[in-house]
Amino acid sequence: MENLIALLVGAPLLGAAVLLCGGRRLDRTGHWIGTLLAAVSFAIGLALFADMLGKGAEERALYQRLFTWIPVEGFQADIAFQLDQLSMTFVLLISGVGTLIHVYSIGYMEHDERRRRFFGYLNLFVAAMLLLVLADNYLLLYFGWEGVGLASYLLIGFWQHKPSAATAAKKAFLVNRVGDIGLSIAIMIMFTTFGTFAFGPVLEASGQASQGTLTAIGLMLLLAACGKSAQVPLQSWLGDAMEGPTPVSALIHAATMVTAGVYLIVRSADIFNAAPDAQLVVTIVGAVTLLFGAIVGCAKDDIKKALAGSTMSQIGYMILAAGLGPIGYVFAIMHLVTHGFFKAGLFLGAGSVMHGMNDEVDMRKYGGLRTYMPVTFVTFGLGYLAIIGFPGLSGFFSKDKIIEAAFAKGGAEGWILGAVTLLGAAITAYYMTRVMLMTFFGEKRWQPDADGNPPHPHESPRSMVIPMVLLAVGSVAGGAVFEFAGFVEWLEPVTGYEHGHPPIGAAAVTACTVAVMVIGVGLAYLQYGRRPVPAVAPRGSLLTRAARRDLLQDDFNHAVFVTGGTHLTRSLVYVDHSLVDGVVNGTAASVGGLSGRLRKLQNGYARSYAVSMFGGTAVLIAATLLMRAV
Repeated sequence: MENLIALLVGAPLLGAAVLLCGGRRLDRTGHWIGTLLAAVSFAIGLALFADMLGKGAEERALYQRLFTWIPVEGFQADIAFQLDQLSMTFVLLISGVGTLIHVYSIGYMEHDERRRRFFGYLNLFVAAMLLLVLADNYLLLYFGWEGVGLASYLLIGFWQHKPSAATAAKKAFLVNRVGDIGLSIAIMIMFTTFGTFAFGPVLEASGQASQGTLTAIGLMLLLAACGKSAQVPLQSWLGDAMEGPTPVSALIHAATMVTAGVYLIVRSADIFNAAPDAQLVVTIVGAVTLLFGAIVGCAKDDIKKALAGSTMSQIGYMILAAGLGPIGYVFAIMHLVTHGFFKAGLFLGAGSVMHGMNDEVDMRKYGGLRTYMPVTFVTFGLGYLAIIGFPGLSGFFSKDKIIEAAFAKGGAEGWILGAVTLLGAAITAYYMTRVMLMTFFGEKRWQPDADGNPPHPHESPRSMVIPMVLLAVGSVAGGAVFEFAGFVEWLEPVTGYEHGHPPIGAAAVTACTVAVMVIGVGLAYLQYGRRPVPAVAPRGSLLTRAARRDLLQDDFNHAVFVTGGTHLTRSLVYVDHSLVDGVVNGTAASVGGLSGRLRKLQNGYARSYAVSMFGGTAVLIAATLLMRAV
């Protein structure tokens, strides 16, 4: 079965090559080709999963080496794959949810002239992410990491005729390059320390390296994760990435890009376990981002940007859980998978709403859509209940486990992290209820588009509805399946696991989680369910105004990096012109002036030379007499 691993990546990669190089002759069938090859990858994943279930826990890992990529003395890089329980979890999520998003895109992009190219980029995105999670070494992972960055750039800026989309694509690309520097430095340190960058040897030898080296590697890996997973301080690109078509948003947020950072940290668990300082920074980053994204989501009227803030916050939960070590790794991945179901469903539901509302994204111009789009309302509503942690749905099981693990950390750190996760749960319930009420309830607030066309909301076509229904099923049942089907035992051989015991008891943590969820829903209902929604957002408090501007993250980046970089560049130019060029030009001028004066001595006249010889002789005689006298 290990010979099938390469086909997981090969199928969508073939689709990307065919669709991007096949030309316009494939315009009529390209979307079917792209969807079919994504489905082939999922089918292969299911076959490998079934085979893996039939083996013992310690025998499930499969390896496939294709060829040597870089054969140099003392440096060898292989194209080789590793399929274990962790990578299999990602394979099924990426290819399964990715296939549903392909199906959805058939209807969503039906009238786009460049649909074939769009599906080629989707296939490339899926292939790059699969390569990332299947690589058996950090260098090949880096190759997939960069492929994901390229594909996201192409898809975020797909509607490049819009200046905002082109700018968003460049922003995502550049911010991610900062994180990529961290991954490249980490790989360099690994190679100089361990002589290899293969997962097995590096992780096995991590306990023998110095604390400083492991901390440096861990922090560089975290920097990389912050870029891909939109965590503080590299989170600024995620909201603007909503400029791409909605299926791209669903793919980025649910199955690919933002999950890469969580995978990287969990895959490198042995390094972080041996570097407690780096592990602590991971939890801090996750906790800060958890609240950061939630607060931003509260103030957004753009439905996709509100969901983007939600993603930032939910990935923060996962990063925090990964920073807790063995008591949190499994639950970070569990929440990642359940999040893949309900967040993909929420984004596809948002796209369905936009499809019926002339591509309007402002929730203040929605209202009362539940009777016009009943399937979208139900599927979106189930995703909403899952993400706020409604008892029995997927988010309840996975998020509750992370909150328990946070409290189980122990000491002051455990109480602080537990309080942060509970506060995040309350804010999540608030802003998601706000999205639900503003979109599907209340009075109609519909307005004509820029061309004067009034909206005519209607249910989306079947190609869009069917994926939404299937994802809603996952949103409802996914958590219970993982809870009772032994997900912890499934991942434990790869990630390790330690059972945590919250000081207040697991039942009390669950009660607190449900209580704060109810409080968040209640506050949102009082503000948006019992009052009319104004057509224009009120000015609001200082925090609200800051949240609308993404808590001033772009302002900070512009002031520190853009303006600061401009001043630094101008200063360096001034120093270059005044000091460096001054020294160089002054030396040249001095030599030139001296040469000009000396040149006058070589004028070609015999009388001048005679006078010079006479003067020189006189000086020598005078000097000789003076020396004798002394």
